[in-house]
Amino acid sequence: MPRFGVIGSAGRMGHALQQAIADAGHDYAGGVDQGDKPGPLATQCDVLVDFSAPGALIANLDAARVAGIPVVIGTTGLGEEHHAAIDDVARAIPVLQTGNTSLGVTLLAHLVKEAASKLGPDWDIEIVEMHHRMKVDAPSGTALLLGEAAADGRGVDLAAARESGRDGHTGARAKGAIGFAALRGGTVAGDHSVIFAGDEERVTLTHNAENRMIFARGAVKAGEWLIGRQPGRYTMQDVLDL
Repeated sequence: MPRFGVIGSAGRMGHALQQAIADAGHDYAGGVDQGDKPGPLATQCDVLVDFSAPGALIANLDAARVAGIPVVIGTTGLGEEHHAAIDDVARAIPVLQTGNTSLGVTLLAHLVKEAASKLGPDWDIEIVEMHHRMKVDAPSGTALLLGEAAADGRGVDLAAARESGRDGHTGARAKGAIGFAALRGGTVAGDHSVIFAGDEERVTLTHNAENRMIFARGAVKAGEWLIGRQPGRYTMQDVLDL
């Protein structure tokens, strides 16, 4: 049975991952949290799953590389330096990084890319997400993932097309923009809608997360899939063969 190690094991996602690992019939090799060194854990497992914090990512990647095991990264709020580090480590080990490990969201992103490609730039795209009051980053990693899918469908760079944080007299909406709105409150696990607004009609693609166990189960499935793969950078789309 595959042995899973969890980085960020004391958090809410860490506890959900431990349950999902047990439900899948795999071995839980142990976990580490803030202040712990991931190296010893990495030597005791077949795959690491990281849902910790951006500041811990480099050390976690180094531990996986030294141990020669794959790693699933579900940590959000990553910057360019983190993605550069992931690219570097992926030359040596399999790495799957995603803003959302839900299988439903993975399929949603695929549909968003297709819709953006078929509908074209005359349809305005707005991405609306809502999460619990304790979430610290916005837009969510999932919203950005969906934005990237929309941008890929249109063949544009998301950084150039992105509009967020509108407030005051902003002027008319820029043609071809991909807009983001972030809502926070209550205990919402994660709601995401991608709205395609055309002239006198709208298409809305939506995913509602009812429990964070969906992310834990998806991360475990990703870990199962990643074991034995060649070094490289993978996505949840690879897991579903999309």
